[in-house]
Amino acid sequence: MNHDIRLVIADDHEIFRDGLALMLSRQRDIHLVGQACNGRELLELLETVEADVVMTDLRMPLMDGISATRALLQRNPAVKIIALSMFDEEELIVEMLEAGAKGYLLKNADKQEIIEAINSVYEDNIFYCRQTSAKLASMIVRSRFNPSRDNAAVTFTDREKEIIRLICQQFTAQEIGEKIFLSKRTVEGHRTRILEKMNVKNTAGVVVFALKNNLISEAELR
Repeated sequence: MNHDIRLVIADDHEIFRDGLALMLSRQRDIHLVGQACNGRELLELLETVEADVVMTDLRMPLMDGISATRALLQRNPAVKIIALSMFDEEELIVEMLEAGAKGYLLKNADKQEIIEAINSVYEDNIFYCRQTSAKLASMIVRSRFNPSRDNAAVTFTDREKEIIRLICQQFTAQEIGEKIFLSKRTVEGHRTRILEKMNVKNTAGVVVFALKNNLISEAELR
């Protein structure tokens, strides 16, 4: 990490903001530089402070997270935005990604995943919540959002394609190894290289990339 990550949180529930702020206050390389309770306040705040990453709720009064994201990225295309979502907001998540967000988290995400998401988007990766449903993955694939626009030249070996399909079908490294006669450690090595090639951080990212790039069909997802 070259320098500390400057973070802003926008959510209309003060208790949620304060809880998130308290948790992140213990992270040496993440510094909370401001909070906002709606999209309008977020835009006003970012006129006075600089942020590397913004975590924003989708539904807020006065101006929602989607509108705020569009306006913010017009002013500062370099800022990285993470959408904070509830379980039943698939359509809004897709709109948020189309507006320019670099990732999304469910509000019940654990500490490790929240920190991973912040670091991931800061490094210019797309971050998909681990609990991404097959329904949401399909919606993202059909949307205007193109997570692989910078990876047009990425190629995979036949072995990697086979492992990608099995990862998408939720098989563990141990199970994949048993199916294709490789050790668990060898499969894990392949998986690491696949994630690096796709520029994603978890299985959800692999699924979206694979669907978007025709490496697997929706019918093959179990």
